[in-house]
Amino acid sequence: MSSPATPALECRALSKSYGKRCVLQQLDFQLAPGEYVAIMGDSGVGKSSLLNLVAGLDTPDSGALLIDGVAMSSLDDEAATLLRRQKLGFIFQAFHLLPHLTLTQNIALPLVLNQLPMTRAEEMLNAVGLAGRGDDFPRQLSGGELQRVAIARALVHQPRLILADEPTGNLDPDTAHEILLLLKNEIHANQASAIIVTHSPAAAATADRVLMLTRTGLTEIPARECAAR
Repeated sequence: MSSPATPALECRALSKSYGKRCVLQQLDFQLAPGEYVAIMGDSGVGKSSLLNLVAGLDTPDSGALLIDGVAMSSLDDEAATLLRRQKLGFIFQAFHLLPHLTLTQNIALPLVLNQLPMTRAEEMLNAVGLAGRGDDFPRQLSGGELQRVAIARALVHQPRLILADEPTGNLDPDTAHEILLLLKNEIHANQASAIIVTHSPAAAATADRVLMLTRTGLTEIPARECAAR
């Protein structure tokens, strides 16, 4: 009998507070290898905070966080940075593109940091519908176009774990559908795992399963219930 696969991500009794406001309390969660999960929930319940903890942009008050079975607390700063650089792709709600770099240079940053071939940068620019715009700068783009560049940057190095915070929040419905299809195809093609935080039932419906985050933890939502929201 084969042993169960190591979770791509595991949160054990994860807690986080900001001052007197508790946003996550004793949260337990597992993400299987290759699984694509959507997390929904009311504003302020801790969805973005959870992504920030997984991405290493913030630290939990207590509990454990493991990526591919490696406890992040067991790594020094250099090792943790290397793991995040190689294995994670983060789609920020606020884009965080570098204004002095061209679109191609912004997308290529993970390739440069991981010493990977640069060919994927142009491929991803084309994939998000911005072919021929590689020499433009972020200031020349609309909000929706900036979001597409941010998505291309997060996917370009084929990360093992993709974290997306409202990835379609600035896109019209047709473009959102195309981007969600691209995201899902990249996840499955690379056998990656992904968490998408969203308020959009249409975006959540593209995931393998949908979870609702409340003050008491994560609860799975049936697909039909998600579609009715």
